[in-house]
Amino acid sequence: LTLTAVAATAAQTSTKDELTSRLRQGGYILVMRHASSPRKVPNTQTANPDNEKLERQLDEAGRAASVAMGRALRDLKIPVGEVLTSPTYRALETVRLAQLANPRAQTELGDGGQSMKGVADTQAAWLRERVTHLPAGSNTIIVTHMPNISGAFPAWGAVEDGEAVIVGAGGRVVGRIKIDEWPRLKP
Repeated sequence: LTLTAVAATAAQTSTKDELTSRLRQGGYILVMRHASSPRKVPNTQTANPDNEKLERQLDEAGRAASVAMGRALRDLKIPVGEVLTSPTYRALETVRLAQLANPRAQTELGDGGQSMKGVADTQAAWLRERVTHLPAGSNTIIVTHMPNISGAFPAWGAVEDGEAVIVGAGGRVVGRIKIDEWPRLKP
């Protein structure tokens, strides 16, 4: 590693440590894309037993990352209050495996059965408005899809599978955490 790369890594670590500390205090919205999911819809032989509608579901990496993220949130003592999720199977599976308590499915966060296609302007407006409701003493997690995120927040650019964009006061992005980074954050 070059000195510049070491300095950048040290700065990023410091930033992640600071972000973890801030999240412990609460008051943020985490807008998260569901964990890794193959684009192919399963058939009756490959679908999870509870995936009755044969919707896209998480792959092995997505399942493992969801479990690890949930465990890390608990180990890091990051308080999670409200959990809003797309009603799609893969988003609900992300929330269930992370063991996020009392999730509430929101139609506005769904993909309308369109999978990676554009979402309605009303859905984007709903998400933009919803991130202005900062909680006190806990954090809100919103699990949705890339088209919903990019429709509401085009300036954020691409959000990877399972990545969370942390939004603070004034709708300002204070950080981003990829799903596989949660277990590596310092307690």
